[in-house]
Amino acid sequence: MILSDLLQGIEPVEIMGDSSLEITGIHYDSRKIKPGYLFICITGLKTDGHLYIKEAIDNGAAAVIAENKDFYMEGMTMAVVLDSRRAMPLIASNFYRQPSHDLRVVGVTGTNGKTTVTHLIKAILEAQGEKTAIIGTLYARAGDQQKEFGHTTPESAEIEEFIRLSLDEGSRYIVMEVSSHALDLHRVDCIDFDTVVFTNLTQDHLDYHLNMESYKNAKLKLFAGVKDREGKLSIINADDQWAEYFIREAGRNCLTYGIEHPADIQAENIRISLKGSSFTVKYRGEAWSVNTKLIGMFSVYNALSAIACALSEGIEPGVITGALEKVVGVPGRFETIDGGQDFSVVVDYAHTPDGLQNILRTGREITGNRLITVFGCGGDRDRTKRPLMGEIAARLSDFCVVTSDNPRGEEPEAIIADIMPGMEKVKDSRYAIIPDRREAIRQAIFLAKKGDLVIIAGKGHETYQLVKDEVLNFDDRKIAAEFIKEKEAIERT
Repeated sequence: MILSDLLQGIEPVEIMGDSSLEITGIHYDSRKIKPGYLFICITGLKTDGHLYIKEAIDNGAAAVIAENKDFYMEGMTMAVVLDSRRAMPLIASNFYRQPSHDLRVVGVTGTNGKTTVTHLIKAILEAQGEKTAIIGTLYARAGDQQKEFGHTTPESAEIEEFIRLSLDEGSRYIVMEVSSHALDLHRVDCIDFDTVVFTNLTQDHLDYHLNMESYKNAKLKLFAGVKDREGKLSIINADDQWAEYFIREAGRNCLTYGIEHPADIQAENIRISLKGSSFTVKYRGEAWSVNTKLIGMFSVYNALSAIACALSEGIEPGVITGALEKVVGVPGRFETIDGGQDFSVVVDYAHTPDGLQNILRTGREITGNRLITVFGCGGDRDRTKRPLMGEIAARLSDFCVVTSDNPRGEEPEAIIADIMPGMEKVKDSRYAIIPDRREAIRQAIFLAKKGDLVIIAGKGHETYQLVKDEVLNFDDRKIAAEFIKEKEAIERT
């Protein structure tokens, strides 16, 4: 595609060089530039893309999008724009021929539940016979094609490319997690969402957003984008404390779901056990039963949001319930580790105060004996949530093992020190501090007795641990299974 065509919708400050150049690809990472590509200089949180223009040119970049013409080099073609991050989604959408207009796009946002909800929606749509792609924390998948981007919501260039790939694979729907970072950083500016879903809003990412008001406003952008547009729909959790803001932003095309407050789609007669959750759905005077293998009240909310989306697409209740009954679970989301032991072990991604509280409350409901919790907090992230998580874990658990999560650039002991004031708020709290996460998991499993429940929280599906600049192999699920096997072997001797 010709450079000038890629710039449609953007008003460049200045074009230096040949605007009729043929562009064969686009990227913002100089290492991924190939001959004929357009390199887009993004000013990021940690580095500045302008510093890598020479590397991009050396790799074959035909042209550069930049904010600062001081980086211009003789003989190159550069288009100077006011904001390259805002320009990138337009350029990407133009390059991939506005792919989101050619299929139905469902966006799911919220602090917790995004991954599970997107997978539930995908399962229902596929049960209806609709080929469906997905983008999220675990992966981006369309047909047999799978990519891992490293972000819940990748950059706009990658999103647009993947939607085009999804179309080429025959997808009629794409379901995607939409993070607050993505909304604030304009990654989804040119995505034509048909349905947007709000799960909940609780404390997270305040290292970036600084306060809950800013965090909420970032999320609201998704709903402002579809407000009162014909054929568009917002689906809102009516029970969330921030629901009124999202309902107001959604405008007239809004469908609500809930348990405690009046909603368009309501769940009643809820029953939760270690085997799953069941409830009755009420919608427009009709009622039907739903049985899922997903555990916990938060799983009921996740299912309700997926049901709301499916109903809005005209899918019959029988198809919806049949699909939900077949979903075994989502990796790292209240995932049980069964090695034949006489106690239960669950691995969960919960890494926020609300997420931890949800899984521990569920644990209290379903365990017949003690609840043992292994948890830590991530480094280089919001420090204010650390004592909150400590207090929640101490209050809801019989015993806690406080350990390292993904410490990143911080010392694990310093992170644990931030957690401890919350632990100590709870009278008679019982805990051990074991910074080595592997040893912490071992201690919890060897401590467990018949009927106990061990919950290992924080990393869920992750197969790595981030320590300083290293990415270490580390999978809570495999390590837990290893120690269950070891314990069983010892007890048999």
